[in-house]
Formats: sequence, structure tokens, C-alpha cells
Amino acid sequence: METSLAEHVSRPKEKNPILIVEGVSYTRIAVKTHLITFGEDLVSLLKRYVSPQLEPGDWIALSEKVVSVSQSNMRHISTVKIGRLARLIVKGVKKYPNDRGWDSPEKMQLVVEMAGIPRTLLAMTLGALGKLFGIRGIFWIIVGERLGEIDGFNPVVMPPYNEYAMLPPLHPEATCAEIEKSVAPAIIIDGNNINIKVIAMSPHMPVDRRLARLILLDNPMGQDRELTPFIIVRAGKRASI
Repeated sequence: METSLAEHVSRPKEKNPILIVEGVSYTRIAVKTHLITFGEDLVSLLKRYVSPQLEPGDWIALSEKVVSVSQSNMRHISTVKIGRLARLIVKGVKKYPNDRGWDSPEKMQLVVEMAGIPRTLLAMTLGALGKLFGIRGIFWIIVGERLGEIDGFNPVVMPPYNEYAMLPPLHPEATCAEIEKSVAPAIIIDGNNINIKVIAMSPHMPVDRRLARLILLDNPMGQDRELTPFIIVRAGKRASI
């Protein structure tokens, strides 16, 4: 089970550029960009917006959404025909007041299509049994955990992205390695108001996957109208006790 925010992080009531994690302060610098469109070169974007602000020892966190956008790895809502299975699964999805999550049948239809109906049915059945015993997450283990990275079909986000779903980034480890070679060590995260998942890391990140997740666990990234899909992370001094 992943550790909670409260166990390792001193978190303010609102998002703060500086966060103390396990006694060390980390500054998270949100990098503002233009509205990035499908097919733009990711490394070129990082060199343009991030490189001028980098200092030795810094690393970069990228939203999975901007990686998928740069790869043109998406589906328009007009191409999705909702089936009965997707509608059925959505009825049992846990609802969150501050995040749409998986209550979109169009979004769940993509999972059904990518995993296949037999696997999805098995996942739904075993997932329901798991909940009876207080075990959650079985559904995603069976359909494939990376399908949980699908993001989009959210009517409140900035056009034109309200009409699209971003599929899981292609070759995320190789993408991080390329960014490290050209710009700085990097990770790709799937972040929302509920949780943070580290999708991939470059080979020479100065922190491990667990610590990187904790440093970003309050989701300081702004992926909509904030236009800050990149975060520079800079370690400071160990906080005094």
C-alpha cells in the first residue's frame, strides 16, 4: 500500500511551491507555457521553457497529459460509442467531490476497448469480489494498470481538450531518458486531486521513485488553464527540527 501524504510530508492548507519531505525542503517551480497542441516536440518545448530556469541538481516533472499530447496519442469523443458494459462498470465507480475520476462512461469505454471484453468482465467480477473483503484495485490490476492513466473527456477543462481523452504515454521510460540526455533528469507523473502515480523515470534521477512521488504528492502541477505542465524540482537544505 502506498504511504499517505501525512506520513512523510508537511503540507500547507493550499498548494505551496516549497514542500518539506522527510526533513528536506523542495522547491517546485511551475513552468508556464503556451497552450501546447498535438504533435509539438516535447524536447524542444522543454529547452524553450525549462532550460533557462534550470540549476545544477534540478530535475523535471512532466504531466502524462502533455507527453501524450506531444505524441498525438489521443481519442476524440466523437469516435467513442458507449457500450452496455462501460455503462454498467461506471455505476460502481467510486465518486470524488473534487475530481471527476472514472465516472465518465466514454472514458470507461476506452478501457473496455483496449483491454477487451473478456478481460474487462473478469476484472469487473473479481474487483467486485475484492471489495467485499475490503480489497480495492483488483479491477485495474487485471485490465492493466496503465489503462488507469487514461485522462480526459472532462467538460470543464480548457477547449479543445474537453473533447479528447489522452491515452497512456507511449514508451515513457525512453521518453524520460531522452529528456535527461537533452535537458535534465525527468519523471512523468499521472497526477490528480486524489493521488499521484510515477509512470516513468530517467536513469539518473537524484531521488528514487518513492521519494519523487512524495515530493509531488500535493499535485503542484497545473494542467489546464494554469498552463504549467512542467515542474522544476530543486532540493534545499535539510529542515531544522
